[in-house]
Amino acid sequence: MRIPSQLEWWRSEPGGADWLERLPGIVAECAERWDLRPGAPFPGGNVSLVLGAELRDGTPVVLKVNFPEEESEHEADALVHWAGEGAIRLLAENRERRALLLEHCEPGTQLWMIADGDEANRIAAHVLRRIWHPPPAPSPFRPLAAEAARWGEEIRREWEALGRPFERRLVEEAGAACRELGPAQGEAVVLHQDFHGGNVLRSEREGWLAIDPKPLVGEREFDAASLLRDRRSELVSPGAARTVRRRLDLLSAELALDRERMRRWGIAHALAWGIGEGKLEADMLEAARLLHEAE
Repeated sequence: MRIPSQLEWWRSEPGGADWLERLPGIVAECAERWDLRPGAPFPGGNVSLVLGAELRDGTPVVLKVNFPEEESEHEADALVHWAGEGAIRLLAENRERRALLLEHCEPGTQLWMIADGDEANRIAAHVLRRIWHPPPAPSPFRPLAAEAARWGEEIRREWEALGRPFERRLVEEAGAACRELGPAQGEAVVLHQDFHGGNVLRSEREGWLAIDPKPLVGEREFDAASLLRDRRSELVSPGAARTVRRRLDLLSAELALDRERMRRWGIAHALAWGIGEGKLEADMLEAARLLHEAE
């Protein structure tokens, strides 16, 4: 089996080269365990290996193998918790190999294909309402408050290490959001954390379904963060500031959420995911700037 070139960046990460070498064996093991006929990898995936496959009876399914890292650790638990309501169904799991056997979503069109941004965000809001449920007890999911506390420290540390490459006010606002919002949240639900148009697929079974969660437990306002910075090509256009304000207004109204908390979480999450060791993602930084100005 050929490893998709989009996954080669893992070789620069600790344990990544070994994982890439083991992937063909993991796929073969899963094929035997679940009696699958694996197909070709889906295009575009650059974090996990995702293949089309068929069961013995010809039923189409999806085989997904995650790198063994923290953010995807409880993807299967979130899918079990959602039980196919607003999200893709988990059919089986090999936890040791981080392998998931998933429902094949037909036609599988990404929400990004809906040209009208307002319409797409209304659809996204509908899916979020369906998957937001209180966590199970006991909960396997990491708390947003703990993640926020870590982000607040890491953002400043990485900003310093990168030579202070952008304005201090963004770092200070992200840090304040993490300190102030994390300990004082509304009702806790299981959050998707990476909810954008590429992770919402059209389904014959029930309209639109969420895929690829990186679950946390925390308040609903946080889960708008990825949507606020979605369709990033629109965030470099002359009307970008107006676009971000419109997203904030529409999503806070559709979901009955606190607009200011959404805005502040959006800044913190954009910087938490956009800067790191030797990394500075220009589009994430621009999203944080736009959200800073969208009061």
